[in-house]
Formats: sequence, C-alpha cells, structure tokens
Amino acid sequence: MSLSIRNQIPGTITSVTAGEAMSTVKVRLVGGQDITAAITTDAVKDLGFAEGTAVKALVKSTEVSLATGPVEGISIRNQIAGTVTDVATGGAMGSVKVSVEGGELTAAITKDAVEALGLAAGSSVVALIKSTEISLSV
Repeated sequence: MSLSIRNQIPGTITSVTAGEAMSTVKVRLVGGQDITAAITTDAVKDLGFAEGTAVKALVKSTEVSLATGPVEGISIRNQIAGTVTDVATGGAMGSVKVSVEGGELTAAITKDAVEALGLAAGSSVVALIKSTEISLSV
C-alpha cells in the first residue's frame, strides 16, 4: 500500500500495555530511539501486535513539532534528536527535513516558526510527537 505519509520509520515493538479502549505500544526504532504510540486496543488485537513484532511508525508531517533542544515540563514523551538537512518555505508554511538515527522526519511548521527558531541546514533540533499521533503498520 502506498501512503501520503512521508514519515515512516521501521522499528520493533518492545512492549504493549493494554487498556480497555486504548493501549500504549513502545517501539524501538532502527536508530535506537524509543517511542510510544497510543492506539486502540482493538487495533493491537486485530494486527497481532506483541513484543518483537516488526512495525513502521507513521507520522504525518503536520504532527511533528520542532524544538531547538530537549523540552522539560511537557506531556509529549516522544522527543527524537536530529539535524536539519533541508528547509523550504513558502508564503505561510515551511517544510523542514530532519535526519534522525535510522531515518528522516519531515515537519510541516509555519514560516514564522522556521524564522523564529533560526532553522537552517545543520541546525540541531528535537522532533516532538504526541503518542496519539503515531500510527503503526506491519
């Protein structure tokens, strides 16, 4: 299946914590980073997710926020360090490509944010992704 979601990073499930309606699934990405996805318990069962299952973490570029360093005092637990490889801006929005261990992420953020953060190729950043915004595929 082809998808319009550009952010697709392979990994392996390290744990599944099932709840009544929602479950948290921890995934070790190929670059060694750990992320958490919050998905429905029905999806966990239907897809047969268990420790050791190979998956791809999928994230829309509009759901990736960027910071110039690690952020404390925030509920977002998925913080992936990387380096900006490309920045393209238009009238209102920007597309920022970030190299991370084991892959690449693209963040769609406002042009104002690109300028305020001083983002350019070579900038160190941290990609912030809410667990509810990560989908998993097999």
